[in-house]
Amino acid sequence: MNNPALSKPAILALEDGSVFHGTAIGADGVTSGEVVFNTAMTGYQEILTDPSYTRQIVTLTYPHIGNTGINSEDVESASIAAAGLVIRDLPLLASSFRSEQTLSDYLKSQNVLGIADIDTRRLTRILRDKGAQNGAILAGADAEGEDAVERALAAAKAFPGLKGMDLAKEVSCKEAYEWSEGEWTLGEGYADTTQGERPYHVVAFDYGVKFNILRMLAARGCRLTVVPAQTPAAEVLAMNPDGVFLANGPGDPEPCDYAIKAIQEVLETNTPVFGICLGHQLLALASGAKTVKMSHGHHGANHPVQDLDTGTVMITSQNHGFAADEATLPANVRATHRSLFDGTLQGIERTDRPAFSFQGHPEASPGPRDVAPLFDRFIAMMQARR
Repeated sequence: MNNPALSKPAILALEDGSVFHGTAIGADGVTSGEVVFNTAMTGYQEILTDPSYTRQIVTLTYPHIGNTGINSEDVESASIAAAGLVIRDLPLLASSFRSEQTLSDYLKSQNVLGIADIDTRRLTRILRDKGAQNGAILAGADAEGEDAVERALAAAKAFPGLKGMDLAKEVSCKEAYEWSEGEWTLGEGYADTTQGERPYHVVAFDYGVKFNILRMLAARGCRLTVVPAQTPAAEVLAMNPDGVFLANGPGDPEPCDYAIKAIQEVLETNTPVFGICLGHQLLALASGAKTVKMSHGHHGANHPVQDLDTGTVMITSQNHGFAADEATLPANVRATHRSLFDGTLQGIERTDRPAFSFQGHPEASPGPRDVAPLFDRFIAMMQARR
């Protein structure tokens, strides 16, 4: 890089002792988290703002990141959620008619660390072969000095790991709110769904919800009330919802006992329930199954998933480091979807309750519309209950 503003040093260290020297492209300082790799070729802004990446340092395998800049519309939450960003190359020119800011300036404005000019292929092989690693980034003055590498390794090894970490309540909203923003159209922006018919009232548990999930529900006639992760079931049921949505989110699902209890109580009322990502794992736990920590997880926009009922293969967006264990599903829960990458469980359905869930992110549209019918299924369940 010839840009003098991007000439500060940065170090990435992993708990296994691997060290990478590069260039700082974001804020100065120190950050730590679980280092994972994402194979998506586009969507770096949506990835950075996905709350499911909380306490994770994201490595993007596509080499050129930042070439379309940043805009105010392509966000999945109010701010960057990832603990840090690792890329091969930051183009000096961001070119898009929608661009409002460079990626580097965006990271700096939100005090998020980033590192470029490292061998992301070598890093990805380490993460693929050894599994997700705890790691740390030192940038700017913190990456200077004879002991910089030693400090980076110490910071990486000090991170406790995501196993046993309840992050849903940390990223969740603090108070309930209404959502009415619909889907985006070029030249028009996001639709205002308050002007149309909204026959279904859906209460969404916010474990780290992505905006586009709410938009797709709103576009299908849902009046949405988003509630904090720790909201008791009694409060949700008092709102008389037509359906309950269990959002995506970060961290380990097992410590979220408050969510598991609330979901169990909602299920007893036969209220339609739809879960995505962490919500899928929580529905499994609430139904008596178990979850496991994956080696390096699923992070990308090219993951093939098979619908076990129809045999159809869908291309899906994925972001999870934990999975529901299919071998532990009780008799009243059946598998509906399975990953064709590694055979892990991707979807379940209760046979005794109107409840189902999906592990991937159907709102991300990598197919581009392969998984969108899951939202229609939720609508049909609410309609049938009426």
